[in-house]
Amino acid sequence: MLVTGGAGFIGSALVRHLLDETEHHVLNVDKLTYAGNLASLPRGDHPRYGFLKLDITEEAALHEAIEVFAPDAVIHLAAESHVDRSIDGPAPFMQSNVSGTFSILEALRRYLANNEARRAEFRLIHVSTDEVFGDLALTARPFDEHSPYRPSSPYSASKAASDHLVQAWGRTYGIPAIITHASNNYGPYQFPEKLIPKTILNALAGTPIPLYGNGAQTRDWLHVTDHVRALMCVLERGRIGKRYLIGSGQETSNRVLVETLCRQLDRLVPTPGVSHERLITPVEDRPGHDVRYALDHRKTVALGWQPSVTLEAGLLETVQWYLNAFEGWSGASATTSHP
Repeated sequence: MLVTGGAGFIGSALVRHLLDETEHHVLNVDKLTYAGNLASLPRGDHPRYGFLKLDITEEAALHEAIEVFAPDAVIHLAAESHVDRSIDGPAPFMQSNVSGTFSILEALRRYLANNEARRAEFRLIHVSTDEVFGDLALTARPFDEHSPYRPSSPYSASKAASDHLVQAWGRTYGIPAIITHASNNYGPYQFPEKLIPKTILNALAGTPIPLYGNGAQTRDWLHVTDHVRALMCVLERGRIGKRYLIGSGQETSNRVLVETLCRQLDRLVPTPGVSHERLITPVEDRPGHDVRYALDHRKTVALGWQPSVTLEAGLLETVQWYLNAFEGWSGASATTSHP
């Protein structure tokens, strides 16, 4: 398995799963941006694991790595993913998400042209997002694989563009690709700019917990381990050219989510007579902020996968990880080489 973006949050969870739960050999290709951290990964002496620091837009070097490693599958997770950053500066999102995906597709086109015997068994899993579908009314049915694309942010537009590239290269050049769309992920090892770790860490520091607008925006929250299991299920049983949606069916508003985290922290690190909820601070809403995301994941369930982590249990596990392990993990440099 070749995993792009394997030093990131979801990518590192996938790499850990592949090494702990399967016999696959894994090559992790990551350029180590600010959100990548090698401390999330095994040491470099693992017998089935290799790491290559590489920007996926460097097509020639990427093609060389693919030819040498000769993967049976590529799981493409490398992406810039923070909406606020995309609004402040969209250029890196176009480069990584659009040009990077183009580079992967072209490298794979050359690889498979030189290895036609591999084509029948080869798979590219392109990991996308629910945000490409845009805003969903609070009373509307969840998105499904036939929902039209209506991206709202530069981030979601760049992911939508990459999805279209994958579809086109599949149809025109026969790249055996499958696209997945996941809802909001959470769990240990997530970079602190995201809502859940930011809430936890600000609460622990006693600093304001920012909440966009009235906090009524609703999201379907998926534990990262459930996402990883779904990706493996799609890889093993999904049909080429199809798309699969991966959600938990556990929707909650941002306000309720933040309040839940505060109550858990009140129990784990109590301050007598004072609740962490006092730190919740409304801030000006994000431009183009989508009201709701939700996914109909029945097609993925039909492959034999089910989400297994409840939101309450998953949040508690995540809070405990940030309490016990975050300081050591965050102290590791994102650009430190493996020992």
